[in-house]
Amino acid sequence: MPGKLKVKIVAGRHLPVMDRASDLTDAFVEVKFGNTTFKTDVCLKSLNPQWNSEWFKFEVDDEDLQDEPLQITVLDHDTYSANDAIGKVYIDIDPLLYSEAATVISGWFPIYDTIHGIRGEINVVVKVDLFNDLNRFRQSSCGVKFFCTTSIPKCYRAVIIHGFVEELVVNEDPEYQWIDRIRTPRASNEARQRLISLMSGELQRKIGLKVLEMRGNAVVGYLQCFDLEGESGLVVRAIGTACTLDKLSSPAALPPACSSPSRETKEIPFNEDPNPNTHSSGPSTPLKNQTYSFSPSKSYSRQSSSSDTDLSLTPKTGMGSGSAGKEGGPFKALLRQQTQSALEQREFPFFTLTAFPPGFLVHVGGVVSARSVKLLDRIHNPDEPETRDAWWAEIRQEIKSHAKALGCHAVVGYSESTSICEEVCILSASGTAAVLNPRFLQDGTMEGCLEQRLEENLPAGCGFCHIPYDELNMPFPAHLTYCYNCRKQKVPDVLFTTIDLPVDAAVIGKGCLIQARLCRLKKKAQAEANATAISNLLPFMEYEVHTQLMNKLKLKGMNALFGLRIQITVGENMLMGLASATGVYLAALPTPGGIQIAGKTPNDGSYEQHISHMQKKINDTIAKNKELYEINPPEISEEIIGSPIPEPRQRSRLLRSQSESSDEVTELDLSHGKKDAFVLEIDDTDAMEDVHSLLTDVPPPSGFYSCNTEIMPGINNWTSEIQMFTSVRVIRLSSLNLTNQALNKNFNDLCENLLKSLYFKLRSMIPCCLCHVNFTVSLPEDELIQVTVTAVAITFDKNQALQTTKTHAEKSLQRASTDNEELLQFPLELCSESLPSHPFPPAKEHLESASANSGIPAAQRAVTVEKASPMGEGNFRNRSAPPCANSTVGVVKMTPLSFIPGAKITKYLGIINMFFIRETTSLREEGGVSGFLHAFIAEVFAMVRAHVAALGGNAVVSYIMKQCVFMENPNKNQAQCLINVSGDAVVFVRESELEVVSTQQPAASCQPSCTGGEVTT
Repeated sequence: MPGKLKVKIVAGRHLPVMDRASDLTDAFVEVKFGNTTFKTDVCLKSLNPQWNSEWFKFEVDDEDLQDEPLQITVLDHDTYSANDAIGKVYIDIDPLLYSEAATVISGWFPIYDTIHGIRGEINVVVKVDLFNDLNRFRQSSCGVKFFCTTSIPKCYRAVIIHGFVEELVVNEDPEYQWIDRIRTPRASNEARQRLISLMSGELQRKIGLKVLEMRGNAVVGYLQCFDLEGESGLVVRAIGTACTLDKLSSPAALPPACSSPSRETKEIPFNEDPNPNTHSSGPSTPLKNQTYSFSPSKSYSRQSSSSDTDLSLTPKTGMGSGSAGKEGGPFKALLRQQTQSALEQREFPFFTLTAFPPGFLVHVGGVVSARSVKLLDRIHNPDEPETRDAWWAEIRQEIKSHAKALGCHAVVGYSESTSICEEVCILSASGTAAVLNPRFLQDGTMEGCLEQRLEENLPAGCGFCHIPYDELNMPFPAHLTYCYNCRKQKVPDVLFTTIDLPVDAAVIGKGCLIQARLCRLKKKAQAEANATAISNLLPFMEYEVHTQLMNKLKLKGMNALFGLRIQITVGENMLMGLASATGVYLAALPTPGGIQIAGKTPNDGSYEQHISHMQKKINDTIAKNKELYEINPPEISEEIIGSPIPEPRQRSRLLRSQSESSDEVTELDLSHGKKDAFVLEIDDTDAMEDVHSLLTDVPPPSGFYSCNTEIMPGINNWTSEIQMFTSVRVIRLSSLNLTNQALNKNFNDLCENLLKSLYFKLRSMIPCCLCHVNFTVSLPEDELIQVTVTAVAITFDKNQALQTTKTHAEKSLQRASTDNEELLQFPLELCSESLPSHPFPPAKEHLESASANSGIPAAQRAVTVEKASPMGEGNFRNRSAPPCANSTVGVVKMTPLSFIPGAKITKYLGIINMFFIRETTSLREEGGVSGFLHAFIAEVFAMVRAHVAALGGNAVVSYIMKQCVFMENPNKNQAQCLINVSGDAVVFVRESELEVVSTQQPAASCQPSCTGGEVTT
């Protein structure tokens, strides 16, 4: 369907001085879309030009509207020489192509230049007229909505969740073309920016077409990534979950904005609308004609359905109803078979969602992951996507077979990532194997009784923990016990998942962030030899990261991990692994045993003493953690009536405290972990290091909690004060005598100090919780480690929290105050000077001395970028106010969460997906690495906010910085950084709108000490 794009250039302000003689600028604007360019008049000698141009009209295909960004270039007119570029604005037209989205984009956009950053602003109005055209062969996918959020968006309900969509496009990287040798850096960066925005537009359109083929109307959990492959090209790839969504029409149907976001969908009945959707999703129809008719009136007994035939229909891969308990065997088999057939028509039954509509998730099997090492210079024709498609297909196939081995037919919380160093590329994919309820996977015409029956079968709060695989042929040795909640089904002793905690899960105490960090040296090698070395190292790294996670989980006294994200990064001479997850204590799973140390070295007295001292320390830490996170599961008395746990001996062992189990050292059987205590064997210095590193993790100061999932388990009384921040830290290692241990220590200290500095800077928000803590580690060059963290701090209501925990709080406060003193010895002096708006030079020196104190070799330099406030200078605040002056919130809120505490999201305006490059040849003058990066991140925030405000939105949710690639050349005083961010632009309404408006204005300006990316409003 062809369309007409109309653009009007209104005015500019705060332009830079381009004429040294007059200290003014002769500015004009070029508006370009596709191959058509229009120019405005030159506005002579003004830094705040008023153009008020007529409407520039572009007549284009809707395909181009999706692929191309609108390019606006501001130039300085020179009579005798070439016109000088001031900067550019790229505007994505896609949000105007939805039916219920914004009709106009209008506002002040920062003018961005890849060398100088933001140089003033320009006021633009953009409109689109589409002519409807239902052509069967069209190549555009207008009207398909995209959401970054990994749960069903707030003001929609899911009718059908169709499944996995993926696409990948390849192009030559402009940086590596022959012409780049004669181009200016600015031209080269702009060619790259333009190419990437073109490619992401094309990618979105192609994915949209796939969704329309599946008869869906939206993509949820859309994740797009760039692979900068160097010589062999530039790849943009994306994955997502195709859904059919229905807008909730009446605002009354919207439940109140309760603190936990995913509860909202509870009250909305699924699929009970009078006219269920008429699109049938392909071959799933035979199900409806089969003879299973359950109507609520029939009594459902085992005889009424011939159980043999039902059971014989279930797949044979260990999915029999071995764990189905007494009742509902054939029923469960039937449910399985239906889900199976609903999923079998899909090539990959993957879902990128991490939170689900109630009743969608039946059982969780565990984490499945696959990695593969590839050589980029072996791609036959680099300009075609075939080879890379084949690589990913191979990995996805592996994940699918892992899930099958766990008795599951689907993978949820699925994600993919790459790590590239020169010609070696590691592809990784991971997710959580799960059994799903078929009612969302096809049309809503399934008989209703099936679901009711299912709900009776699954006890609330523990159903998802029950094992989906058959007990008799388990894919791996595991220790199963009966569920501590319903005592009917078997559960494992620990559970690892990549999804958010289900809303109805029964949790005891609070959760906490658990991180495993690991570095391994490798020899520098070329091509094949390098790839082989990496392949050989990978399984050991995976194993060690897993062991660390397991030990830290036991040390915290918890038994399940949610939101697990393991990234392995490859560098020239080392590999790094970083795993983050949120630990919780699930009531349904058995109490974790303690950790016990067993020595294998000569029995001299002092060594024994050392071991027992370590053991005591570990036991103390576990006790301390249980108190800190309020984990006090109810003791299960021996004589529970009708408890089906068979062997009393085994059960008593489960319930014994770890101190009693220390006399069992002699008969430890390590293969199956059947004993209460988790044993660490110390047979060499490495193992000793591991135990030490376990004990060095500092708990967060009192009043702070942290997690990497959307909502913190165990806290549900959020206030509406949120503060998002992004922080990047780069350290240079001294290349002298690096060993694995020294590396691990450096990396550990880097992450710990980063967390400490965050706690310190956010101390004014106590009691507060850091949610969605997203760590990314990369090795941009030899001996450089870069860690980026994005998170959001949310305060919660202490008074409500305190009523339950009075006694714990008093104890922990005394303890924490002493802890605080030790923790914050060095940041105190640092922050006294960092309160002015540009604190970088002093902060950098302090951090260097600080890192020297904390045991990192003083030779290396620690550079930080903290305080990524979008208002780098005071005038940013007034700049971003006018576009949304009519709305109540002055600053566009930004959060990585999919909701805003204390507010209702009323409208989704479209996806924001932006890519920026910044380069400098005067790194030292801009405040070094920290000054350069800080200014760049602040500018990115400002540009994202401006685009959202122009769409009429007042917040960005599910914000994520997907890439931050930093390269520097200290000898030449140069640096370059690429940043890719995305999120959903939304309109939200505060619950207490009227009271808030009066108190909001002063609050925005009195927050100088909060150094995040948000001015709290």
